[in-house]
Formats: sequence, C-alpha cells, structure tokens
Amino acid sequence: MEDQPDPLPEVGEMRVRVEACAVCRTDLHVVRGDLPSPKLPLIPGHEIIGIVDALGAGVVSLVLGQRVGIPWLGHTCGVCPYCQANHENLCDAPVFTGYTRDGGFATHVVADASFAFPMSGFSDPIAAAPLMCAGLIGFRSLRIAGDGHRIGLYGFGAAAHIIAQVCRSQGREVYAFTRDGDVAAQQLALSLGASWAGSADDRPAVELDAAIIFAPVGSLVPTALAAVRKGGRVVCAGIHMSDIPQFPYRLLWEERQLVSVANLTRQDAREFLDLGRKGGIETTTTIYPLSEANKALADLESGYFSGAAVLVP
Repeated sequence: MEDQPDPLPEVGEMRVRVEACAVCRTDLHVVRGDLPSPKLPLIPGHEIIGIVDALGAGVVSLVLGQRVGIPWLGHTCGVCPYCQANHENLCDAPVFTGYTRDGGFATHVVADASFAFPMSGFSDPIAAAPLMCAGLIGFRSLRIAGDGHRIGLYGFGAAAHIIAQVCRSQGREVYAFTRDGDVAAQQLALSLGASWAGSADDRPAVELDAAIIFAPVGSLVPTALAAVRKGGRVVCAGIHMSDIPQFPYRLLWEERQLVSVANLTRQDAREFLDLGRKGGIETTTTIYPLSEANKALADLESGYFSGAAVLVP
C-alpha cells in the first residue's frame, strides 16, 4: 500500500471513486508476470464498481454521482480490421484495465468513459463487482460454447458460479468439475442447481454437449475433450493457461472442436448486464479490505474461498 495523488481524467475520461473491485485470477497472472509487457509500475484490478466523481472534457454520456462498472477491456483503436468488423475484443491496439493502464485496487481510478457501463438496477456494488469480468467473460464463453443442453464447467470459481445460474435460467444442465476434494465448491455448485459435481478427473454418467475450462490448467483440455460428445465443443476461457499436453487425435476426432475466448466486447456487456438486471443471478463473495489485496490474491491461488473475492476501499 502507498499513497498517491488522486488521478485526474483527461479528454474522454472519467474518474471513479471505487466502491468495490473483485479479484480475478487474471490479476494473479498479472502480478506473477505470467502475462507479457504490463504497464509498470501498475495498479491491478479490472472488476470495478464505483461512483463517477470527475469528468474529463467531452464526456456527455455519464454524469457525476452515477454508479458505473469498469471491465477488463479499457480502450480499443476503432480502426483496425477487427474493430471495423465488430470484433473489438481482438483489437490490434487494445488497452486493458489493471494491465496496460492502472486499475481498481485503489480508492480512485481513471477510465475511458466509452468503455464504462451504467449500473442502474444494481444496488449492491460488492455483489456486482464480479459481474464485470467473471460474469462477462463467462457469458461470452457460454455463447461460444453454443446451444448445447449439457454444459461442463471446469474450475468452479467466480466465473463458473455465475454462469451456472445463467445456464439454469436457460433450462440447461450443469456439470461442475472442481479441484480434488474441494467439497465446498461442489456443494456450492449443487446449491446453484448443478445436476452433478465432482473432481476434474471424474466423469458424469452422460456425455457433455460442451465444456468451458475456467481453470488455467492445460491438462484439462484432453480431459474435457474426452467428456464431450461427437461434435461437441471445448472452450478455453482464460487469458493464460499452462501448456496443453500432447494427446491422441482420437479425442479431437468426430468433429469435436477446441476454441479459445479472448477478452469481451461492449455488446457482450450490454446484453449480460441486461440479463443481470432481470434478477436471478446472485454472487457469492468474500470481502477483503483494500489493505489485504495480497492476502486476497494468495487466498484465490490456494482456493481458500468459494465464489469471488472483493476488495473494498
């Protein structure tokens, strides 16, 4: 912890007084140096809920005192082929909150006003904070997984416990895969309506239509491929994963698919937050004061809690 002057917003930016910032596994990868070329020095954190308390020149879409959410995707160029094709999540010159610009492990943060989302309808900033990445990336991952009925979720943490609820609201069956012996995560999954919960090496009695891997463990790729049906899809949802081991081609054969998810788009956020406003999505959170950010990261790595950790200044 250290004291710094409150940042000032420039043209097109806003400053937010942070009410809550969830702790994501990507924060752990950033702090460890698993991701290349971070801004240094850096304030991490990209699942931010707060109140706008200063506006830069040219900002007319937001007002002082408004509650907003700030996600991982902090800015895009708008002119590269990907942005022009409505794939801003693949922008050639992106800016990422808590990675290439300062984030929300702080009392105040400055962000591009065009990449913040009004949070009307969300009265609890602590409950809403995990939605800004665990929810958003999970939602994009589920869309990419397709319309299958039986969905496997590998790694039942912050993202999976939100997306399991989305799956159940859509009438799908959820199969939760956790660390060996993680009874708390398995019980949470079952309490949220999962049809089955077990360790990652276990196999339910049915074949999966699709699987989403939230845990950053490359060895889960062949495990998930073996669990999905012919024509099924395995989605790797993390920004970082350990190396995928060699596996026999028969696991991929019969038109099984292996795909990754990169970042999010603002349209993903609008659609997911509209879904959240309708209710039915509850987050399980463990609260830490801002001064215990390092403890929250350590507890996340060790699997100390279920759901999401949230820092509160």
